[in-house]
Amino acid sequence: MSKRAVLEVIALDVEDAVAAQAGGADRLELVTDMAADGLTPATATVTAIRAAVDIPVRVMLRLADGFAAGAVERLVAAAREMREAGAQEFVLGFLDADGQLDVAAVERVAAELEGCRWTFHRAIDHAADRDALRKQLADFPGLDTYLTAGSARGVDAGVPVLCAEAARRGEPGYGQQLLVGGGLRLEHVPGLRDAGVDAFHIGGAARPDGWSGPVSAEAVRRWRDVLGS
Repeated sequence: MSKRAVLEVIALDVEDAVAAQAGGADRLELVTDMAADGLTPATATVTAIRAAVDIPVRVMLRLADGFAAGAVERLVAAAREMREAGAQEFVLGFLDADGQLDVAAVERVAAELEGCRWTFHRAIDHAADRDALRKQLADFPGLDTYLTAGSARGVDAGVPVLCAEAARRGEPGYGQQLLVGGGLRLEHVPGLRDAGVDAFHIGGAARPDGWSGPVSAEAVRRWRDVLGS
């Protein structure tokens, strides 16, 4: 419990980013279109946010709702544009129609990142076999984080999986940081911290007025206080 926990906040624009940093966020996940659960933002937004805050920003590489890669060359082009706009960290993850890791798509997009750090997002919660996926990606360049709720139904259903995976940290496929998000609430935190989870991801929980309103620095600060400073 002594190690400071990472707090990542979803940002849609500069206002969100500034408020999240003011509230004590350690990192931002930058997306657009939360109706589709977060897609690749505009390059202008990336540039503006990087100029407005000095905490790390992970940029989503996802062009449509769902976890299929779609047009991989469009994803590669988006990755290139984001890097040219100053992005240095990313979020991605692709499955095929059977829920298996789309290895070719992940390899192609990650190659464009040239070793930049990245998160495999909640596609893992929809995978046919999450353990097999982790082992396939065990030594993948740049991959240092899994964003997961432990279940496609959210953290309420996923706590047992999250605790079990936290206990396996360091095993093959389990060396990356476990970043918990997806229906995460403050009351989940003590048990997850006791299990060894040290990174948390919030979106709607940082927005008192829902997704139609901005990130609240005060809401982020409540999470920072619970997680410890």
